Amino acid sequence: MKSQLLKSFLLGSAAFALTGAAFAQDEDVQADAVGLDVIIVTAVAGSGSTKFQSSVSVSDLSPEEIQNFAPRSTAEIFRNIPGIRSESSGGENNANIQVRGIPVTTGGAKFIQLQEDGLPVLSFGDITFGNADNFLRADTTIRRIEAIRGGSASTFASNAPGAVINFISKTGETEGGSIGVTRGLDYDSTRVDFEFGGPINDDWLFHIGGFYRVGEGARDTGYTAENGGQIKANITRLFENGYARVYFKHLNDRTVPYLPAPVAIVNGKAEPIPGFDFRKETLSSPFLLSNTRVDSNGTLAFTDIKDGVRAISTSVGAEFEFDLADGWTISNKMRYADNSGGFAGSFTAGILNAADVAADNGGDGLVYLNGPNAGQAITNPSALNGNGLIIDNLLFDVKVNDLSQFVNDFKLTKSFDTGGGSLDISAGYYKSIQQVETEWSFNFFLQEALGENAALISVVDSTAPAGQQTLTVGGVRAFGIFDPFFDLSFDRDAVYGALVWSNDVVTFDGSLRYEDMSGTGVSNLAAPMGTMLGGFVPTDIDVNGDGFVSPAETGIGVVDRNNLFTVDYNVNFVSYSFGTNYLVSDNLALFARYSRGGVANGDRLLLGGNGFNPAGGLIDDGIGIDIVKQAEAGVKYRSRDEVVPGNLSVFLTGFYADVEESNFEVTSGLAIDRTSEAYGIELETAYSNGGFSLVGGLTWTDAEITADNVAPANVGNTPRRQADLTYQITPSYTFGGHSLGANIVGTTSSYAQDNNDLELAGFAQINLFLNVELTEGLVASVNVNNVNNAFGLTESEEGSLPANGIIRARPINGRTTSVSLRYAF
Repeated sequence: MKSQLLKSFLLGSAAFALTGAAFAQDEDVQADAVGLDVIIVTAVAGSGSTKFQSSVSVSDLSPEEIQNFAPRSTAEIFRNIPGIRSESSGGENNANIQVRGIPVTTGGAKFIQLQEDGLPVLSFGDITFGNADNFLRADTTIRRIEAIRGGSASTFASNAPGAVINFISKTGETEGGSIGVTRGLDYDSTRVDFEFGGPINDDWLFHIGGFYRVGEGARDTGYTAENGGQIKANITRLFENGYARVYFKHLNDRTVPYLPAPVAIVNGKAEPIPGFDFRKETLSSPFLLSNTRVDSNGTLAFTDIKDGVRAISTSVGAEFEFDLADGWTISNKMRYADNSGGFAGSFTAGILNAADVAADNGGDGLVYLNGPNAGQAITNPSALNGNGLIIDNLLFDVKVNDLSQFVNDFKLTKSFDTGGGSLDISAGYYKSIQQVETEWSFNFFLQEALGENAALISVVDSTAPAGQQTLTVGGVRAFGIFDPFFDLSFDRDAVYGALVWSNDVVTFDGSLRYEDMSGTGVSNLAAPMGTMLGGFVPTDIDVNGDGFVSPAETGIGVVDRNNLFTVDYNVNFVSYSFGTNYLVSDNLALFARYSRGGVANGDRLLLGGNGFNPAGGLIDDGIGIDIVKQAEAGVKYRSRDEVVPGNLSVFLTGFYADVEESNFEVTSGLAIDRTSEAYGIELETAYSNGGFSLVGGLTWTDAEITADNVAPANVGNTPRRQADLTYQITPSYTFGGHSLGANIVGTTSSYAQDNNDLELAGFAQINLFLNVELTEGLVASVNVNNVNNAFGLTESEEGSLPANGIIRARPINGRTTSVSLRYAF
């Protein structure tokens, strides 16, 4: 059935092409809204070609488009790229990003590489508690965002068979800048952006900019949960035959993570539980701002929970490109980034009946630890806050000691004139070293199921001796249940080559990449023979120093530094991609491509605990590599006052992906070892006529688990969180320097887990924008994000609906409104 659907699409594409050819004229067509004449610089063969001439699926977003989307996070920007499903429910960062039916089996963006100026932010997209988007921010220093789906992403970037999303910075080609202030009207956030650049003289360019933001964020936390910013700068020296550039970035930011919270499911739809509106409220509370942890060296330490997802990054880089004699071009990009920070966030480990909590923890009563009722007994727990519930709050407290990265990409290209066309041959060498040093401490707190100013709960035993009646410690029912420690280094080498032949009508290209990666270091996980907790010493510690070891203070996992597991493994693989693009006319093109790409797995390999031999190598090299095979074919069409009045652009692609993956999910303890496949259609289109503009995208996907070595009952099911249809559409109207419009982002329903029982309802989020030019260069804007206040869930920990009808899920933000004033000069 699926192959018939794909064949039908390809036949339909051919019919579309023939129809379009009848309308197309062999004349120049002015620039279109999809930007088919934009030169691609991300993950492509040769010296760069336009979208219209290339055989890859590529989209780009301008700063103006990004502003109109009214994004409250970087992930909300990604949602507007066709083929990309970005779960923007985690806050400013901590996003799960999927492309073209390639599953999100755990967290992050395993098959996608996020880049800044052509180099990866991190070498892996799914470092546990260290997602690449944690160290990436969108501000007004961005010239555009470019996204390549599938295709040559496999061979021109590491760990990127699904896609490359590249943030391209301004470099000062045009003199000017801007300064802007944005303030939340119904949420607490104030942000200042600035940027300025231009030519210093005929030989030098510069650009500098950044942002600073402070406030609670899009949801109520009761404290300043977002605080920080970044500054970026670059300077370029121009030569007759090329350029050289150096650049700098410093990011120091704190944001609040939004993790799964209690959500009621009523008749298949999400609703808030009494006292907790997940659209505007969070598990964060002003009564839980500090955490006592046991560090990997066995000493007590304290974490400021207000730091949330802390990202500290200082990077320096350089790049050059020169055209040499006889058709040779040489280029190099290099960056070193000193990355560190932390992750402190509340996760709903359980939703407990308050009436049962005391007995379940060995006590006979509950007392408010803090808040307005501090010290008072909870006499009627069944009626607590109108819901009778207590949250078993698993506090993720992770120290990200070192995620530093060195990366260098060198490329040499030779161009030939073959008489009937041109031939570009490229060869390159890529090197990266990625450090991963993290230590985790997971404590369990008992907390009211209340969305605003939730207090912590103490369990008491009135029959115990005086001074020993409180069984919890500072609201903690258990310290250090799971405390992994990693000190790893991943050293990667890759060589790649590409060949591109083209004339005025057709382009053929092929590329090949060989990649070798070694992982070395130590950890207290992944002990031989699958003993996942080897390297822990259960220890009783008097955490609060009261002279009594309570039940919460027993069996705390302390890292045994004399029993660390040595990691020493190596993997290698080959990726390739080849495609063609045929210009039917100046306005119509057909393209097709086949690719094979790989992902080398990093720190998550150790979490499974059973993939290593006693020497630290892999029992099976296959678990260290995941392979993605993809095919795509499509049509690109543009028209000016031909098919319809105005400018019309259409970019239509049919795709197929075959995916193998091994992974491990922390929150569920679930190991993944399976294959899946996906068929689909991806549409990107734009239309403009006078002041009216319409830009949109749609992705239909039919995905299926084809083999599962861990859960064979899931074979034939749809991978979790994979919707049949996702879409985005942005109509707008510009008049007299002013503009208004809407950005609509939606999805059909998806299954919460691979067992395909619980279904998450589809939703559409509507964002509105209005830009008013008060005078030349001065623009006031109003943006309303989720104006319809949609209930939208992007993930659920449960695969089936519990008896009480309450699940642990990650919802999108409710309605938020911001106003901004920006002056461009």
